[in-house]
Amino acid sequence: MNFQGEKILLVEDDKTLNFIVKDNLEQAGYIVISAEDGDSAMKMFKSDKFSLCLLDVMLPKKDGFTVATEIRAIDDHVPIIFLTARSMTEDRINGLTIGGDDYITKPFSMEELLLKIRIFLKRSLSVTEPTTDQNYYKVGIFNFYFDSLVLEVNGDRKTLTYKEAELLRYFCDNPNKVLSRSDILKQVWGSDDYYLGRSLDVFISRLRKYLGSDENIKILNLHGIGFRFNAAITKN
Repeated sequence: MNFQGEKILLVEDDKTLNFIVKDNLEQAGYIVISAEDGDSAMKMFKSDKFSLCLLDVMLPKKDGFTVATEIRAIDDHVPIIFLTARSMTEDRINGLTIGGDDYITKPFSMEELLLKIRIFLKRSLSVTEPTTDQNYYKVGIFNFYFDSLVLEVNGDRKTLTYKEAELLRYFCDNPNKVLSRSDILKQVWGSDDYYLGRSLDVFISRLRKYLGSDENIKILNLHGIGFRFNAAITKN
């Protein structure tokens, strides 16, 4: 899949890093609109259409978490990747729980960043209408279209973030089984890092809320072990 010409919003207040990242992304064929503070970033986001957002956490005027929260209020779908300092582990938790899709720690290689961008653009740009979705699950009374990131019931549609959808899909692929926290984290996040484990609880709470209208769907917390997703599942 060719991603050249896709537009990326880059928000980084370090002028040198901003220039380096922008230059490398443009060499890879992307159109990059950059900002150095949160206020400018939101003005740009509201006035243009972006395929992906790269947000530094520590920004002047309005921090990256606030920018992400405001972006999510406008667009549930656009991928958000946070740029965080290696020592700021709390950033990882906050970034994921407010709707970020992933993070990359500084210092990072451009190869790693470009790979993550390609992964998220591939998912984002392959979104289809639910009627043609190939990864469809009937979850109790809900219709879950993984490719489209849509959870639907009685005509009401909720667009999930990528991590919410990946977590729900993992549960749907393993219904009524005891799943360890470590296995869930490795399958969905690629690591069983302690801080990711803390954010997992927030994602579980979100899914419980989204699925709350079906009393037969339960995400049971098995203390010291993990979770069990009790639901009637039919997969297309």
